[in-house]
Amino acid sequence: MAEVEWHHIGISCRGMNTCDPFFRSAEKMHQGNQTTISEFFLLGLSNQPEQQKLLFVLFLGMYLVTVVGNGLIILVISLDSYLHTPMYIFLANLSFADISSISTSVPKMLMNIQTKSQSISYESCITQMYFALMSVTIDNFLLGAMAYDRFVAICHPLNYMTIMQKKLCILLTVIPWVLSNIVALTHTLLLLRLVFCDSNTLPHFFCDLALLLKLSCSDTMINELVLFIVGLSVITFPFAIIFFSYICIVRAVLRISSTEGKWKAFSTCGSHLTVVLLFYGTIVGVYFFPSSTHHDDRDKIGAVLFTVVTPMVNPFIYSLRNKDMKGALRKLISRKSFLPLMP
Repeated sequence: MAEVEWHHIGISCRGMNTCDPFFRSAEKMHQGNQTTISEFFLLGLSNQPEQQKLLFVLFLGMYLVTVVGNGLIILVISLDSYLHTPMYIFLANLSFADISSISTSVPKMLMNIQTKSQSISYESCITQMYFALMSVTIDNFLLGAMAYDRFVAICHPLNYMTIMQKKLCILLTVIPWVLSNIVALTHTLLLLRLVFCDSNTLPHFFCDLALLLKLSCSDTMINELVLFIVGLSVITFPFAIIFFSYICIVRAVLRISSTEGKWKAFSTCGSHLTVVLLFYGTIVGVYFFPSSTHHDDRDKIGAVLFTVVTPMVNPFIYSLRNKDMKGALRKLISRKSFLPLMP
């Protein structure tokens, strides 16, 4: 039997049938002197077997809470005509984006834990990366659109309906989806030109663009430059809109003479401000403050916060802090309770 050796990782075996399955399953399609792998291996959040069951139960629970919570927000807004306003239309889109965000990574991770398999095909990995990029990007743009809506509502209340017309509302809803898909498509097309040689192991629970660039044996300078420029724009542009909108909102609120009036004005954007602080606070806390945490672990923590925790808590923030949403939820529950009593 011919001997097969991998000198770069110090492993050798006689015949493919006796090799470690982890390496044997990494099929490779030869292209001249280079090879292109057909699948990747996701190492997940932990390599400890005793922690897998706990991770499965924990993330399954968070996934179900996120889908049900955000799905309920979409249902309530679509059924209650009182909530057919720009702010709640943006919120319904944010809820849909949150469902997309968590559905991109968690179901695959749960399936891998259940089947004790770490593999993901090349095509599935690229698709997962695309939707992960799209989901994070659209969250940024939608939070910016919602901040502008609150700015108009508080700073120009008499002209709100004139400014936030149906046409502008549709535009502010469609543009984030278009831009986020353009951003994700740009990174995906640039990634498709790269060649992946021998290494196909990702120390993550989903296909992250930065890690895929590290694995490639091609020149990734253009990819990294585009990632930096586009990533910086995607974060700073919506954040600038949010920042200046709230400066104007605070100034307008402080001009109100009564304490009750100030509280009423500011309470209309309390839920949005909480989500903004959670979203951008995560970015600052994970990526800007020095930490003793290992770089790979830090990236995993950041990814869990962005793709799992934030989408899960958003429905609670908007339902518990928002009187309109609480009222609409009560009406929906009472309607569902009343229907079985009807003949």
